[in-house]
Amino acid sequence: MRSTQIRSTFTHFFTSRGHQPVPSSPLIPDDPTLLLANAGMNQFKPYFLGETQPPFPRATSIQKCARTSDIDNVGRTNRHATFFEMMGNFSFGDYFKEDAITYAWELLTEGYQLEKEKLWITVFEDDEAEHLWRRIGVPASRIQRLGMEDNYWSMGVPGPCGPCSEVNYDRGPAFGKEGGPAIDGERYVEIWNLVFMQFQRGEGDKKGNFPVLGELANKSIDTGLGLDRLAAILQDVPNVCTTDLLAPTFSAVQDLAGRESPSEGEEKVSFQVVTEHARSIAFLIADGVLPAKDGRGYILRRLMRRAIRHARLLGVDGPVLPQVTGSVITNLGDVWPELAGQAALIEQVVTAEEESSAVPSPRAPGC
Repeated sequence: MRSTQIRSTFTHFFTSRGHQPVPSSPLIPDDPTLLLANAGMNQFKPYFLGETQPPFPRATSIQKCARTSDIDNVGRTNRHATFFEMMGNFSFGDYFKEDAITYAWELLTEGYQLEKEKLWITVFEDDEAEHLWRRIGVPASRIQRLGMEDNYWSMGVPGPCGPCSEVNYDRGPAFGKEGGPAIDGERYVEIWNLVFMQFQRGEGDKKGNFPVLGELANKSIDTGLGLDRLAAILQDVPNVCTTDLLAPTFSAVQDLAGRESPSEGEEKVSFQVVTEHARSIAFLIADGVLPAKDGRGYILRRLMRRAIRHARLLGVDGPVLPQVTGSVITNLGDVWPELAGQAALIEQVVTAEEESSAVPSPRAPGC
């Protein structure tokens, strides 16, 4: 199933169940607490907090997201990315756990036809959620309880928060150890996070603990299904860089390097870093981010310099960024017209940055 069909299947499923389709917000969020949009629920935060009355009780969106917290994992795992499309469904005081779980199971097993026996569930300290999953047909042996780091989600301080339940897909023994998502996140890859938004958090300590300030006015739902990860499963490819979302860019990197990427090792990491970062760079510039010494401009500059450095590790001495970001525009410009609309700016910015950057030697540490 190609990514265009994955998106349309998701949107049709939820709009046919009364969810208002909402366009993605830009990567530069209308929220002073965030540098970049990092989750589907960002634009709905005032609804969750009760600051603004939502114009509809339930919504669905496919949100552009940028996160660099896992930047060092790009290429070293099959699933991490600094840019991704987050498909989500949201309830603002309308439905809660039971319907969210039912919707997720129905869409995954009937809409996308994933094998039920390959789906594993994680929950927080949540007897109700576990009961609902078991009632829908998931055996207790495929439900695991994880702690706050994995199964509790929060946004901002103060901000909405709540326990969550994740749906994970078993990619098989070729991808890692047996034992479920508590043992191996590469084999049992998280694809969908269901957040049961019901509290507001306060300032936390250095260990990540934070006080709950109280309950939200309405219990709500915030979910995120990662398009890249689902596409890798449905297209039966090994990692997010080889789905149809990034395969043309991956090919462009191989053309520049003059050889195919190996299936493992440091060179494989470099091929995937250049590929994955090219997409992030193109989308950030298209949404108005420009290179700078700090803030979101620093994030963009870091991504560009990492991409250039890893291209140099592959032996590519000439320009890199114009060609790889150009492949992103060609591949995704129909779905995301801002890419095509800002194609000239993207080429101008990446060309200028590459010409002016003193990228460290491949033997230098860091970057």
